[in-house]
Amino acid sequence: MSGALLVAGTTSDAGKSMVVAGLCRLLARSGIRVAPFKAQNMSNNSVVTVDGGEIGRAQAMQARAAGLAPSVRFNPVLLKPGSDRTSQLVVRGHPVGNVSATDYISHRDRLAGVVAEDLASLRAEFDVVLCEGAGSPAEINLRATDLANMGLARAARLPVVVVGDIDRGGVLAHLFGTVAVLSPQDQALVAGFIVNKFRGDPALLAPGLDQLAALTGRPTYGVLPYSDELWLDGEDSLAVVSGATVGNPEPPRGTQWLRVAAVRLPRISNSTDLEALACEPGVRVRWAGAPADLADADIVVIPGSKATVADLRWLRERGLADAIATHAARGGVVLGICGGLQMLCRRIDDTVESGSGIVTGLGLLDADIEFAAEKTLRRWEDPLRGYEIRHGQLSRSGDDAWFEVDGSAQGYRRGAVFGTHWHGLLDNDGFRRGWLTEAAEAAGRPGFRVAPDVGVAARRDAQLDVMADLLADHLDIDAVLALLDGPPPLARVITSAVGDLR
Repeated sequence: MSGALLVAGTTSDAGKSMVVAGLCRLLARSGIRVAPFKAQNMSNNSVVTVDGGEIGRAQAMQARAAGLAPSVRFNPVLLKPGSDRTSQLVVRGHPVGNVSATDYISHRDRLAGVVAEDLASLRAEFDVVLCEGAGSPAEINLRATDLANMGLARAARLPVVVVGDIDRGGVLAHLFGTVAVLSPQDQALVAGFIVNKFRGDPALLAPGLDQLAALTGRPTYGVLPYSDELWLDGEDSLAVVSGATVGNPEPPRGTQWLRVAAVRLPRISNSTDLEALACEPGVRVRWAGAPADLADADIVVIPGSKATVADLRWLRERGLADAIATHAARGGVVLGICGGLQMLCRRIDDTVESGSGIVTGLGLLDADIEFAAEKTLRRWEDPLRGYEIRHGQLSRSGDDAWFEVDGSAQGYRRGAVFGTHWHGLLDNDGFRRGWLTEAAEAAGRPGFRVAPDVGVAARRDAQLDVMADLLADHLDIDAVLALLDGPPPLARVITSAVGDLR
């Protein structure tokens, strides 16, 4: 078996990341050498790779599914939004500057070369390369500079399977319309469809899929059922909604719950750090966007941010800064991660990210932050696993060390206020259990008990197996894998609106 295909989606969060991950796991379980690839990603959820760069978290998850360590080759171009109009451009794992949509056009030819080289190297090394699109291939206003959807498919002659999220409604229109707005040359590469997140009786959907096939000349390869088990390693921060609960809380092992309020920052990054807490029985994690959301919290978490100073200003404008200070003053537990740590400090000197210069922080930690032009990208493996992605540097601290690695403090604390630049720290099961036990005591929850048998890594692997099993049971795997030999014969070109479907 050899070849490559592209899994596109009608929308962001349609499920293409999980479909690629599930296919990676399914093929890897069969002994097939498979690698993921996303030419261009736009996400502030990223991971440091073994080769010292950063890629989108979804590609790290897909690599795990394939039994591989994360590599910059799996996501050669990453855009990290710092505002509504500009993003940090990361190429082969390292930042090369900030770009607007207009600026990005000037980089297109060079980036297309990078993408082509990395995809070719993967295809030469692996039996199968599963490519994930970005957003929707129907964003025809962006087609001229597209590197990740039909631009990639055309350049590499990839067959395309389009995933639609039926849970949002209108999936048949989404699938038809995605094909219909494409040029005939792009349409020729679209082989068929996958319907994702279906609830109910598939027989009720079957007539619609038959009509879709008649209208487009393309089959639906499978209808994947909705699964509550799939929630870890989310890629898109747009799915992080104030008031929403993270994961599926399990009943406590003791007699009391721990309530965690995680601040939903406008430019939140690595929101997935909260998922490890949500794996613990008896821990309920909710996203907070207003002071009232913190009122009954035992623990308040300020997660990472791609725009620390701007998000700190937002905290103050929304009244959340005062609410966090009140929570801390009454002995409540506060945890700041990366940008959250920086906000907790007394002073932030930022001439790099925001250009604001010296800004007063929340002052809940006796420390100062100075932003450096060079980004710190570091992966830790022993005795604790984690990674750092930051421009902010701790220039001074008068607080105690929370934890040390290699003889130096990597986290800081003042009473029940904790902070670290590490992402993924709470994925370390023993460390998480110890900290939660201490946090429960500080919060006055003596009835809370950690679960000694919960492993976050095992949870992630279990979810990948669930996705692989869903695909094995509900997808025409043989038909999809047959596409690896290249695009199918030219299917129907949709040139006009359809008539009466009765």
